[in-house]
Amino acid sequence: MRIPINKLLLCACLISFLFWETGCKKALDINYNPNVPQLAQGNPSLIFPSAVLATTAKVGGDLAIVGGMWSQYFTQASLGEQYTDVDSYNLNANDGFVSGPFSSWDVLFESGLKNYAFVQQKASEAGDWNFYLMGTVMKVYTTTILVDLYDQIPYSEALLGAVNLQPKFDDGFTIYQELLDSLNLALGKDFTLSTNTDPGTQDLVFGGNMNSWIAFANTLKLKMYLRMINAHSDVATAGITALYASNPVFLTTDAAVTNFTDAPGLDNPQYEQDKRNLNTASNIKASTTFVSWLTDNGDPRIIYYYQSASPTSINQGDFGATNANYQAAPVYRNIDHTAATDPVEFLSAAESYFLQAEADTRFFGGLNAKSLYEQGVMSAFAATGDDATTFIAPGGVYEWGNEKEGGVVLDPIAQIIRQKWASCAFGGHGIEAFFEKNRTGFPATSPVYSTDPAYVPGQLVVVKNSVLPTGLMPKRFVFPISETSVNKNAPAAVPITVPTWWGK
Repeated sequence: MRIPINKLLLCACLISFLFWETGCKKALDINYNPNVPQLAQGNPSLIFPSAVLATTAKVGGDLAIVGGMWSQYFTQASLGEQYTDVDSYNLNANDGFVSGPFSSWDVLFESGLKNYAFVQQKASEAGDWNFYLMGTVMKVYTTTILVDLYDQIPYSEALLGAVNLQPKFDDGFTIYQELLDSLNLALGKDFTLSTNTDPGTQDLVFGGNMNSWIAFANTLKLKMYLRMINAHSDVATAGITALYASNPVFLTTDAAVTNFTDAPGLDNPQYEQDKRNLNTASNIKASTTFVSWLTDNGDPRIIYYYQSASPTSINQGDFGATNANYQAAPVYRNIDHTAATDPVEFLSAAESYFLQAEADTRFFGGLNAKSLYEQGVMSAFAATGDDATTFIAPGGVYEWGNEKEGGVVLDPIAQIIRQKWASCAFGGHGIEAFFEKNRTGFPATSPVYSTDPAYVPGQLVVVKNSVLPTGLMPKRFVFPISETSVNKNAPAAVPITVPTWWGK
């Protein structure tokens, strides 16, 4: 039986709120509800899917909206107000995207990490290494999202309930190292034992395919090591060398939740949040940044995203303008409600190939970089039902070693990340493109706004109505007031423009 995503998320939240004392906030004083099972009565098979849907709801909802705007796939509709705080970089410590009971911080901690820890504990006690690996991988993935957003989070003293209601914040690099250790521990278990159970349909990501979970773990390790490249290149080098020495398998399929239908409570979280639940379905529209790049390259994916080969677009962040042409800009992914069934990507096949291409370029002489890059582009096109064959062929605009931007050939890393940026428009994965921009500097930031004749298509612009100092763009989320107001060990406020530990 397929469980409605919003109902299962509600169940996850109720379990977390009623029967766990959060390690980041004081426990809620709420009466016992006999209709909701106590967490102690649960098991990994019951709790794991609810935890996955908590991650799905925020990665595919709030963070898909913020990531999509900050990666400039779409922008706030002109004369609209729903997401002006996001599009103007005005996400302060009180903003609903940052803080509060339905923010990514609260939901990912209380309905995600708490439940993944439960799955790990119970699976370990039972010697069920299938669920142990699944719980570990999803806990690591979810934790890295929080670290990459906030830089420092409670980790070593978190999830302890009443034992510690004032957990210290740990630095991101230390957390990453411990997460990598936990992945290695999980991958070292014996998956042939009779105590392992088949997760079947309770696995909303791979349907019980444990080989895919092993590949997800390895690909996640590769991503984490590459994320260290600026701050700890020695650790990144050693980690990637050891990883490849183990002859790892990497993802060749998407790690994603896909079983959505076009019905309330059953659909894609971004669609539910933005199009179904608001008073208008026209809040987010085509951004000139992405449209100009797709148009300049004759890229057929433009139709998937904007329902036209030559759509009108809005200059990013120009929501206060009375430009009559802006009204004709298409709503992002609004073709006959098909966006309701869009997947939520955690780590796509295209991203896996681009990660491998980058690692091969940086560490192994680039011998396989061309092939891996081409597989990444082909996978990215296939996701939208398109074919990249002519684009990567000799003379094609995305040919390896010959892709140009503003008439200048991109270097290999820039070309890989440029194509990763394009691929992350699919599946609500824009937050990953935002992270990669801050790690690598690609796509480049334009020195001029997109209305300037000198603008190079696809370069990110500093938005028209930015609240930040001139020329600056977001690098992180600020710490949420819901945490700093109750936790005396929370760090001092850090501006949104300060890079995270791995950023440039």
